[in-house]
Amino acid sequence: MPILRLLNSTTFRLALIYMIFFAGSVFGLLVVVYWSTTGFMERQTDATVAAEIRGLEEQYRTDGIGRLIEVIQRRSRRAGDSLYMLAHADGSRVAGNLNSWPDGEKDEEGWMAFTFERPTEDGPREHDARARVFEVQGTFRLLVGRDIEGRRQIERTIRTTLGWAMAVTAALGLIGGALLARYMMGRLDEVNRTARGIIAGDLTHRVPVRGSGDEIDQLAENLNAMLTQIERLMMGMRQVTDNIAHDLRSPLNRLRNRIEVTLIEQEGAEAYEAALRQTIDDADDLISTFNALLSIAQIEAGALRDEMSTVDVGAIAADVVELYEPAAEEAEVVLTSEIGTELNIRGNRELISQSLANLLDNAIKYAGAGGKAHVMANVVGDQIQLCVSDTGPGIPAADLARVTERFVRLEDSRSAPGAGLGLSLVAAVARLHDGRLYLGANDEGPGLRACLILPRA
Repeated sequence: MPILRLLNSTTFRLALIYMIFFAGSVFGLLVVVYWSTTGFMERQTDATVAAEIRGLEEQYRTDGIGRLIEVIQRRSRRAGDSLYMLAHADGSRVAGNLNSWPDGEKDEEGWMAFTFERPTEDGPREHDARARVFEVQGTFRLLVGRDIEGRRQIERTIRTTLGWAMAVTAALGLIGGALLARYMMGRLDEVNRTARGIIAGDLTHRVPVRGSGDEIDQLAENLNAMLTQIERLMMGMRQVTDNIAHDLRSPLNRLRNRIEVTLIEQEGAEAYEAALRQTIDDADDLISTFNALLSIAQIEAGALRDEMSTVDVGAIAADVVELYEPAAEEAEVVLTSEIGTELNIRGNRELISQSLANLLDNAIKYAGAGGKAHVMANVVGDQIQLCVSDTGPGIPAADLARVTERFVRLEDSRSAPGAGLGLSLVAAVARLHDGRLYLGANDEGPGLRACLILPRA
């Protein structure tokens, strides 16, 4: 049931715990206010009675018992909440506004609490009173006090208010906890629905982002980024599987057919040796393809991220250019370079070197005899660009977006043999270093310009 699910939710329990602590704090504060208020009113009552006593005591000392009786009678007529009674030792009234001596026990200081009947429009009613009792001349007893029924009503009002405040606090806490739990459950249900969709095999599901920028939105954005990465890796895995099935089946068939034909024809040792050498070359090509696929998989999984350090891209570019100068000379390609200084990044030296080597190898291949290849490494803003340009046929603009996919080969523009993994590896290395691979037309004429753009250290 939704109600039971709501009550059993962690969010509701946390809200309930918070409500209990908050209600306890409010209750403690109200109790302090209550005791402070009642204590103040009690002290005020006692102070008023003490002032009345001092006045009567002064009258008695100055003019004697007769004057005291006169003052008590006068004050009794306009007493208000003040209570007076002068009585004989046997309790018979002499003066005052009480009809009889009240029942009650005095404490050590002479204070006593009692009830008395007070006439009202609706008839006599019992009121609470607090008074102090003295003996006068040994034959009289004097009582001076206050009607504290008004104070008792204030105290009852405060206690009632305290009860209602606690009830309202508890009700609001429960309602707030339920609303908060419902809101959080709704947000978490969105995450759970997305997770169930992913478990069911639909990798396109994403957690909705409401744009509030709160912690749940940040969690949703991180989860969506993670799901996008997982989807990309899964699609890449499927693509690799499909490409392996289609693109590697033909080389394996050729290899098998060559061996089979050689065995059938039985042309002698020289033919066997030539077939074996060709088979070894084909096997090396297959091993290179699988190694490239493995490298791309490791790069995209981030397995090599821990091996990064501060490296000088300029020194890497200079080494790669020096390494490929003989190959360029043999292919009759003019190889030039323009390498800047202070080209430090945080990266993997081996991967960057391999990426630049792939780009330069492609440039020399497709530039052809009489062509040109140029390597440039420089700083542009807060980025470092490693660019290789050639004067070959280039890549059509419509195909630039897909040439970095695995096993993609553009036969119309680049007919040289290859597995179609070089640019895929370079793009993966760029992503590993939080950079990107740019492919576009050569600025100086026909051909391709490929740039590995990396953040500067």
